[in-house]
Amino acid sequence: MRNISRTVEAMDGMAMGTVLSRSGAMRAAVCHGKKDLRIETREDRPLAPDEVRVAVAFGGICGSDMHYFHRGAVGDFAVREPMALGHEISGTVVEWGAEVTGLEVGMKAALDPSRPCLTCARCRGGRNNLCENMFFLGSAGRFPHVQGGFAEHLVLRRDQIIPVPSDTDLLKLSVAEPLSVGLHAVARAGSMMGKRAIVTGSGPIGLLTMRSAVFAGATEVVATDMEDAALRVARELMGASSTVNVRTNPDGLSGYEAAGGYFDVAFEASGAPAALASLFKIVRRGGTIVQLGMMPPGDHPVPVNILQSREIDLIGSFRANHEFRTAVDLIVSGAIDVTAILSGTFPLEDAVTAFERAGDRSRVVKLHLAISGDAQ
Repeated sequence: MRNISRTVEAMDGMAMGTVLSRSGAMRAAVCHGKKDLRIETREDRPLAPDEVRVAVAFGGICGSDMHYFHRGAVGDFAVREPMALGHEISGTVVEWGAEVTGLEVGMKAALDPSRPCLTCARCRGGRNNLCENMFFLGSAGRFPHVQGGFAEHLVLRRDQIIPVPSDTDLLKLSVAEPLSVGLHAVARAGSMMGKRAIVTGSGPIGLLTMRSAVFAGATEVVATDMEDAALRVARELMGASSTVNVRTNPDGLSGYEAAGGYFDVAFEASGAPAALASLFKIVRRGGTIVQLGMMPPGDHPVPVNILQSREIDLIGSFRANHEFRTAVDLIVSGAIDVTAILSGTFPLEDAVTAFERAGDRSRVVKLHLAISGDAQ
């Protein structure tokens, strides 16, 4: 750990903030383009009055991180300048600005990657995830890019810091963001009590979505994927009632087409156009399809006549809104156990190896980077 000297400023007898004098710099996993990920040294930047510096403990490698690594882009968002990756993170508090209260040095925290403006029409309407001026960690969706959380230190706004008990497992806590995505998708579907659901795609988001659906009261959840290993996790550990390998059994869903469709709700989490197309005949009349998997660029036809004649609701689900805090609470309390998706941890300096191995879905659900020794 670097030498850090701390002084506390006070005004009218009340602590107003913490100022750190530090030397040296931090390391970060920085993407320069396709297959070009480097561990680089960066300087810490000064804090604004409402900001907090954290030492990042763990970072989960997300599908979007993999796209940046393998393609240099996510959808239409291409890397145009060096960008630190990562947004599924947890850590500990290091220092804070003059307007911040309620924190202690070394306090464990969940770290929300979303930094909405809080003032646009979407934010004022309670839909922060649709913010017109969003800063989301590790995203090339705007320029300059938003630097990500695969860095030893990170500066966030105070409302992005969710303190947790000192005995919290920071590795599990780093799953709060993807869990919040699943929780948001389930919330978008409406009441799940007593419903029959299907989730296409049993990657981390799909697995956490099916677990969220079960938690919300779904009585049956069918999971699909193209890898038996992922389906085994879905069936044995995440609450799936049954599974279908659509690669080895391409007609495995046809039985659900009888009587005008079987499922009340379908969650498309694979991002595969063929998976979305397969859902319209197996969702009942008046049912709901929630699209949360990110599709590749281009137009993807929807069977409008079936959509209309069956009055199927096709709903988009993007990231998460206020579900992040709920995800934190569920992980901390143990109400949802995310252990099943934890496949291993690599030190930050081995990030390239971790990214290469993260694509092996026959053996891996989610890999993590252990980032800052200061936080562990």
